[in-house]
Amino acid sequence: MTGEMIRRPIKRIDRTFSFLDLCNFTAFTDQEGDVAAFDVVTAFRAVVRQVASERGVRLAKWLGDGVMMVGVEPEDLVEAVVDIEVLIDEANSPLPMRAGIARGPVMLIDGDDYVGPAVNLAARLCDLAKAHQVLAEKGTVTPLMTNIEERAFISQQIKGFEKGIDVVRLVPLGGDAHGSSGGPY
Repeated sequence: MTGEMIRRPIKRIDRTFSFLDLCNFTAFTDQEGDVAAFDVVTAFRAVVRQVASERGVRLAKWLGDGVMMVGVEPEDLVEAVVDIEVLIDEANSPLPMRAGIARGPVMLIDGDDYVGPAVNLAARLCDLAKAHQVLAEKGTVTPLMTNIEERAFISQQIKGFEKGIDVVRLVPLGGDAHGSSGGPY
């Protein structure tokens, strides 16, 4: 080839994405020190690895005290994220978790990097979430998700999206409503 690359059509693939984050990690590290921070992060990562492996969910990348996860089947990823939040809470972690989940068609670049609105929305929903909250776009829960339910929703303007997004909180079926104070979720 000289000068010009052959352009092939770009195929988008449907995936579900989640960003999980430990709340207040920087302040915790400043107050408690590196040893305590290291222990919290390694415990968090152990839970994430265990649940992701059990559910068949891919860990796309670690983000310090957070992680980006990718699921082929939305049920597996959604249930994994809610399970992880419950396990982190039950382990009495000094730092609660928060998460955002979104699904949609994305471009797969170099076999391991995803680009598209669903990735951005999942990250923005994680940023919006409070401690113990798993936020997603309304309709994320499917009839196949027998262990998860959507709680209250509000139309939210999300940075980078023209239209408002109907945001819901995902919780275990009949589960505790952690983090429900101080906001509409």
